[in-house]
Amino acid sequence: MLVKTFGSAVYGVDAATITIEVNVGGDGKLNYVVVGLPDNAVREGISRIELALKHSRLRMPRARIVLNLSPADIRKEGTAYDLPMAIGILASSAQLIRPEVLKDYIIMGELSLDGGILPIKGALPIAIQARKEKFKGIILPKQNAREAAIVNNLEVIGAENLREVVDFLDGKGGIEPTIVNTRDEFENNSLKSDFDFSDVKGQDNIKRSLEIAAAGGHNVILIGPPGAGKTMLAKRFPTILPPLGLNEALETTKIYSVAGKLSKNASLVYQRPFRSPHHTVSDVALVGGGSNPHPGEISLAHNGVLFLDELPEFKRTVLEVMRQPMEERMVTISRSKFSVTYPASFMLVASMNPCPCGYFNHPDKECVCAPGVVQKYLNKISGPLLDRIDLHVEVTPVAFNELSSERKSEKSEVIRERVIRAREIQEKRFSGKDNLHCNAQMEPQLVQEICIITDAGKNMLNRAMQKLNLSARAYDRIIKVSRTIADLAGSEDIKTEHLAEAIQFRSLDREDWAV
Repeated sequence: MLVKTFGSAVYGVDAATITIEVNVGGDGKLNYVVVGLPDNAVREGISRIELALKHSRLRMPRARIVLNLSPADIRKEGTAYDLPMAIGILASSAQLIRPEVLKDYIIMGELSLDGGILPIKGALPIAIQARKEKFKGIILPKQNAREAAIVNNLEVIGAENLREVVDFLDGKGGIEPTIVNTRDEFENNSLKSDFDFSDVKGQDNIKRSLEIAAAGGHNVILIGPPGAGKTMLAKRFPTILPPLGLNEALETTKIYSVAGKLSKNASLVYQRPFRSPHHTVSDVALVGGGSNPHPGEISLAHNGVLFLDELPEFKRTVLEVMRQPMEERMVTISRSKFSVTYPASFMLVASMNPCPCGYFNHPDKECVCAPGVVQKYLNKISGPLLDRIDLHVEVTPVAFNELSSERKSEKSEVIRERVIRAREIQEKRFSGKDNLHCNAQMEPQLVQEICIITDAGKNMLNRAMQKLNLSARAYDRIIKVSRTIADLAGSEDIKTEHLAEAIQFRSLDREDWAV
């Protein structure tokens, strides 16, 4: 008897429906064939299915079993096909009372030997695709139910074991559909955070630079000695970014779902991601890839912050592979037979010591590095990568009187309000332009059209570039940052004071900085 069940395969952050055709019949001797380009994990599923059926008081038919996973030209990977294959075998051997209901559901889950159903990756994109193809519902592990239930107009059945699924399909009930009020949960959790800018004593100028970065979507690098507060400031940076929109949260959750990074029984990623990989990270771990491609750190930081602590300690090849994704805000991983694209729209926050010993330009401690060592240390970061970082901020140690002061610093929510107002100005300015939301994303041609500078401003910029020996690549960055400063001030025009403030944020472009 030929029976069809339906599963799903995840490619990138999207899913494709897989039809699992099962035919049981033959000479009474167990003999199975799995076709349709399955990998070893799919083939090994028959052994798990046999014992799972036994421990669920069900029968593995002693006959020839042929399973075809269609379309046959797409490679099927992983253990999540165990459950739909097991249900197909039961239906084909007449152990299901109502096999006709199988056409209404996408079924996915890994089986343990005792019949339990283990969680899978990619439940959210699978649920989105199921709704798009007008399936009535989706049957999947209970741990993934809340994740899938954020998709409206889809019946989500979370099961703990194979027996529950069989009883449900036979109409015996026992499982209630999982329902999540997506909007309410999102609004109640989107602003929660364990960090706040008020925790940071002093460093008002550094907080101001991070406020500018957040308002314009600019990448920033913090340069300062050990213990100056670079990491502490970076960890609090997401708290002043505008809250995630619901669509942004869904985009980010899809990536975490595919990567298997969602916490148990989670539904949505409510807050902007903050990813901080160690400097020993590999190229593949940072940008994504592998034999079975998976999202890297830059995609897990989508709509959030990628923090690279001690930037010069990262391998040069690792840093260079970020250049193209930083410009295009996505990364495409190509293989011989297919390619996948992951979104990677992140803000880069990097930190570094000014030299190997950490005390170059320190107000109190003397640098012990040999001549030329400081420049060699800075040369570990390529010019093209620095060119994509808009703000270079020098972080100085906090004085004792500031550390011991009981004066309360400005809270993150107060700074965030100013950032949101500046972002609203930019959204209005770039309305009608696809994939352009903030000043940092402007192309050079658009910079010339939008960022008009007065003659006085041009003269100031000219004098600054000559006096401070700024490189040519600093020009566009200074103008973009000054446009953001003007937006924070609510000014339609870029004034000389806005340019003056932007100029000070190009420390590493000064030719004499490391001398």
